[in-house]
Amino acid sequence: MSMPDLSRSPLWREMAEAAGLIGADGTISETIYGEMTRLAAETGAINLGQGAPGTDAPPALIEATAEAMRQGYNRYAPGQGHPALLEAVARQRARDFGQAVDTAQVLITCGATEGLTAAILALVPRGGTVVAFEPFYDSYPAAVAAAGGEFVTVPVLPDGDGFQPDWEAFAAAMATGPALVIVNSPHNPTGFVFSRADLARIGEAAEAVDAWILTDEVYEQLVLGEAEHVPPALAVADASRVVTVSSAGKSWNITGWKLGWVIAAPPVRAAIQAVKQFLTFTGGGPMQIGLARLLDSDDAFVSSNRRSLAERAGVLVPACEAVPGAVVSRPAAGYFTVVDFSALTGLDAFALNNLLAREHGLVGIPVPALCRAGTPAHAAYRSAIRYSFCKSPADVEEGAARFRTLAAAIEADPDLLRR
Repeated sequence: MSMPDLSRSPLWREMAEAAGLIGADGTISETIYGEMTRLAAETGAINLGQGAPGTDAPPALIEATAEAMRQGYNRYAPGQGHPALLEAVARQRARDFGQAVDTAQVLITCGATEGLTAAILALVPRGGTVVAFEPFYDSYPAAVAAAGGEFVTVPVLPDGDGFQPDWEAFAAAMATGPALVIVNSPHNPTGFVFSRADLARIGEAAEAVDAWILTDEVYEQLVLGEAEHVPPALAVADASRVVTVSSAGKSWNITGWKLGWVIAAPPVRAAIQAVKQFLTFTGGGPMQIGLARLLDSDDAFVSSNRRSLAERAGVLVPACEAVPGAVVSRPAAGYFTVVDFSALTGLDAFALNNLLAREHGLVGIPVPALCRAGTPAHAAYRSAIRYSFCKSPADVEEGAARFRTLAAAIEADPDLLRR
């Protein structure tokens, strides 16, 4: 007896290869986030890898959800989402960003990842091109592969004072006539925030080739400095071509709840829902009600969470900067700092991350794992590692202490990481 040949069903392999999950020997690995979590557990290193919040959700949200469970909201939610949450999301977008949204435009999804995937499957024709900024969230190329599309990237590169997209590369990519452009702002992992002028520029380029614009705005509430998050739907002249995706996970520390939303013109929302309903149909019934009640309350959690993240960044980033020769980003938004060790070692980020885990107790995410091999971004971030400051204050303090110990060791032996 033998099992059927997996190679007869190639789509899983195409998706896994697009996301970088097939090794050189043909073995299938889990995502880089799972791999690094396992590495931290194996080595006893502090895990500054996965962007999972280390602080609690607001107590009012927990109580509102528990009350929804007691009130019987434990069956399937409507396919579009509970009306209460559709209304609350629409009010939240207007209140926080000045974006006028009708409930007919809103679709509740099982996290932003499902919203992005359903939108790509709905809007990208077979053989169509999708342009995204690189580094990128690893679900993008997997979804594009499932849609039968081609994935083209534009680098976001260090410019000596933060990060900037390569706009010449963007113009070249748009000249190919893509079907869709993905805009992740605030950007993971760099923390770069696209300006209103940047977004208008993207909108003009998309309109010129009749492309959709799909946004990934999961860090929208977590701008840490003076930059302003502008929803692309407000900066693009033709907002009807913009599909907005966001979620509650990062802003309210509930990444495990997988509650996201898509906002699009009603016919577009319906098309995306036609795909989404055969992925999960619906989910999180009582959590939808609890979140709706929180969104409609006078809750100060988001602003306090933002301040807390800024404080934790203020602990971790200076400790990283203490490492002689390291180039460390000061993020404008989000959960992460990017540390470039290229002046200290010839190791690539994967080998270096393994060394730092086993000998210095530090685990992050190698930034090249979020790039395509052979691209300018992959080369630019060859020895760069992303570290999370969204962890608990105790974990961030411990991570900072280990970076200071590493800094002292390199000061004593400048060739420490070259071996």
